[in-house]
Amino acid sequence: MTSSAAKLAAPFILALVIWFSPVPAGLTAPAWHLFAIFVSAIVSVLIGALPLLTSTMLAAAAVVLTNTLTPAKAFAGFANPTVLLVVVAFLVAQAVVKSGLGHRISLMMVSRFGGSPRGLAYSIVLTDAVLAPAFPSNTSRGGVLFPVVLAIAQGSGSRPDDEKTRKFGGYLMFCCMASLAVSSALWMTATSGNPIGVQITADYGLTINFGKWLLVSSVPSLLAIALLPLVVEKLFPHGVQATADAPANARKELATKGSLSRDEWITAVAFTVMVTGWVLADPLHLNVTIIAFAGLGVLLMTNVLTMADIAKQGDTLATFLWLAVLFALSGQLNELGFMSWAGQRLASQLGGLSWPMLYVALIVIYVAVHYMFVSQSSQILALLGVFMDVGTRGGVPAPLMGFALLFASSYFSVITPQGGSQNIIFVGAGYLTQRELYRLGGLITLFFMAVYLVVGSAWILAVT
Repeated sequence: MTSSAAKLAAPFILALVIWFSPVPAGLTAPAWHLFAIFVSAIVSVLIGALPLLTSTMLAAAAVVLTNTLTPAKAFAGFANPTVLLVVVAFLVAQAVVKSGLGHRISLMMVSRFGGSPRGLAYSIVLTDAVLAPAFPSNTSRGGVLFPVVLAIAQGSGSRPDDEKTRKFGGYLMFCCMASLAVSSALWMTATSGNPIGVQITADYGLTINFGKWLLVSSVPSLLAIALLPLVVEKLFPHGVQATADAPANARKELATKGSLSRDEWITAVAFTVMVTGWVLADPLHLNVTIIAFAGLGVLLMTNVLTMADIAKQGDTLATFLWLAVLFALSGQLNELGFMSWAGQRLASQLGGLSWPMLYVALIVIYVAVHYMFVSQSSQILALLGVFMDVGTRGGVPAPLMGFALLFASSYFSVITPQGGSQNIIFVGAGYLTQRELYRLGGLITLFFMAVYLVVGSAWILAVT
C-alpha cells in the first residue's frame, strides 16, 4: 500500500475501530457512533488525507445512512443563523471590494500605517480591540474587518492563487482571526459567550461586571495583543520587506481617486447601517443575521452586487456546506451528552493533584477539547460548569479558575478553522491552506495559553 493510500485509509480505519468498540458506560450508542464519524472526519483533514469539504460531505452521508442521526438533525446547520451570517457577511464583503470602497479604505490605512507589513497588522489588530466592546458578536465584527483586510491584501498585490504573494495576505488574515479571539477575552461584551460564562461562574460565588472583567483581563490580553503580529510573523514569514515608499504612494493614489462613486456611496451607507444594527442588536432586540440579509438585499437591489457576482463565489458555497455540516454534528455531539461525558471523564482522572497542577491541567484540557467544537458558546454551556466544579473542589481559588476558563473560552476559538464562526469569513478568502490554518491555530493558541497561564494567573491572584 502506498503512503497516500495508507493516509486515505487511516481515518476510515479509525472510524471503524471506534464504532465497533464497546460503548462506554454513560453514553448511548448514537453518541458513540457520532463521535467515531466526527473525529475521523477531523483527523482526515489534520493528516491531509481529504479536503475539509470532502470529509464533511462523507460524514454527513455516514451519519444519515447509518441512522446515527435523522436527516433533519444532520442538516440543521443549513438553517443555523450563525452559519447564514457568515455566508452573507462574506458576500457583502465582495461588494466592498467590487465597488472600490475597500481599495479606498486600504489606501487610507496604508497611507497612515503602511511603512511596514507589521504596521498594517498592528493597525488591524488595534482597530479590532477598539471595536470589540460594542460588538456582542465576534462574527459580526469579523464581517466588518474582513473587507478591509481583503482590500489591503489585494491592494498590496497579494493574491491567494499566487504562491509568491499569497503569504502576505495570509499573514494579515491570520492576524485578524487571532485578534478576534483575544479581543473577545479583553472585553466582557465582545462575544455572546462571555455573559453565558459569567452566569455559570456566579453559581460558584464569582460576581463579575464589565469593569471587573476589564481589570482582570487587561494585563494578559493587552500583552497578547501587543505581541500577536510579531509572533505570527515569526511563525509564518510572509517575505515582504519594509515598504517605506508605500504611505507616500498611497496618498498620491488617493488624491487621484476623487470623490466617492455611486457604488461606493451605496456600499458605505449600507455597510454603516449594518454595523450600527449589529452594535445595537441586543438593546433593540434585532437579529444580526436579518440585518446582514437586509444589507445584502439593498446591494443586490441597487446592482452594486449582481447575481453574476454571486455566481462566481464558489468558495462561499463550499464554506457554507462544510460549516453547516460541522456545526450540526458538533451540536448533536453536545446534545447527545458526549461532550459533558468526555469533560467529566477527563476531569475525574486528575484527582490527587496539587491545586496548581490541577489548575494548569484543567485549562490545558479545556482548550484542547475545543478541537471537537464548532461553537464557543456550546462548549461553555457543556463544559465550563463541569471544569469549574472540579477545579474548585480540588482547591483552585474560584476567581482564578473562573476567569481562566472564561478567557480560554475566547482565545481557544482560533485553534481550528471551524473553532469559531468568525474564522470562516477569513478562511474563505483562500490565502491560507488547511494545513497552515491548523498549524498556526495550534501554535497561536499555545502562545495565548502561555500568556494567560503565566502572566494572567499571577495578575488574577493579585487583583481578585
